[in-house]
Amino acid sequence: FFFCGIRYSHSFEELLEHIFSNFHFWVSYSFKREFILNMNVCCIIWYNSSNLILSQQLKSSSGKQLIIVGFSFLEILIKIRNRHNDVVPTVAQGVIEYKEKFGFDPFISSNVQYFLDRFYTNRISFRMLINQHTLLFGDAACLAQPKHIGSIDPACNVAEVVRDAYETAKMLSEQYYMTAPELKIGELNSKAPKKPIQVVYVPSHLFHMLFELFKNSMRATVELYENSSEGLPPVKAMVTLGKEDLSVKISDKGGGVPLRKIDRLFNYMYSTAPTPRLDPSQTAVPLAGFGYGLPISRLYARYFQGDLNLYSIEGFGTDAVIHLKALSSESFERLPVFNKSAWRHYQTGPEADDWSNPSSDPRDASTYKANR
Repeated sequence: FFFCGIRYSHSFEELLEHIFSNFHFWVSYSFKREFILNMNVCCIIWYNSSNLILSQQLKSSSGKQLIIVGFSFLEILIKIRNRHNDVVPTVAQGVIEYKEKFGFDPFISSNVQYFLDRFYTNRISFRMLINQHTLLFGDAACLAQPKHIGSIDPACNVAEVVRDAYETAKMLSEQYYMTAPELKIGELNSKAPKKPIQVVYVPSHLFHMLFELFKNSMRATVELYENSSEGLPPVKAMVTLGKEDLSVKISDKGGGVPLRKIDRLFNYMYSTAPTPRLDPSQTAVPLAGFGYGLPISRLYARYFQGDLNLYSIEGFGTDAVIHLKALSSESFERLPVFNKSAWRHYQTGPEADDWSNPSSDPRDASTYKANR
């Protein structure tokens, strides 16, 4: 309890200092004020309020005083978690407003990518700590999953999480498109053949990654085959367990993505879906179209030393592979370090490429000939 509280307070103060410093730099050197209004007014106030509350509660490092103020600590954490529920779409809206007003700049895009990767990784860590504490020390909230240790499942059945994520994505696809591709799932356990694959992991993290991948696969498949008389090809999932890695591959026949666009899919300033707008009167915040599904899913995978990669064949389909550590002893947190190297990243301009590099977008031959 003591360690948890001290880490919260220290992490919030560290993140606040990082946010203020970077926003100040962006305004001075590269960003326009219109872009940061959304984030500055909303997000920084949220984080500042949370930090002040924690600082008031954690007045002393003595265990006795922590116990005295600790009666309301659980309620404070729940309020903090709820206060920050809309951080992701709020920041996303700010990025969209900047992009629409000022266009795309490679240098600024690189800084946005670097900052948001670190910002959201910290957010994942904060919510992991808060959820862990509230589930362990809350009322009867965690009785529904008695085998879990807070939000951690010591024997997470990966195939079950795959099916749960598929069913949720299928429901959304049927609501929007009135149809959805079926799922074919396979397992290969090289450590214990014929036994279900289980791993020590956070099911909600794995669910988030799989849900995003299934949404993308279903959307691509349905839109490609919507006028086909042959029906929809299934989405395939393959779960494998080796000595070091646990891998989940999601395969579709949704037409694939050109090689030059693969990196863009993990860029916060890029999305293939129509751009949504935040409506303050709505309780549910739209996420599709913000371009955040894949970037944040990759952060979830990397948080415990894993990764998420895409392999696409244009004209055919895409394989998305989630890599996780098979051994819990190797699943350490991957957190950003705040030092001079991080600060210099924003001050250093992009270096000139030392290889010949034609335009990333192919020339429209018909337009070129017409102009001639």
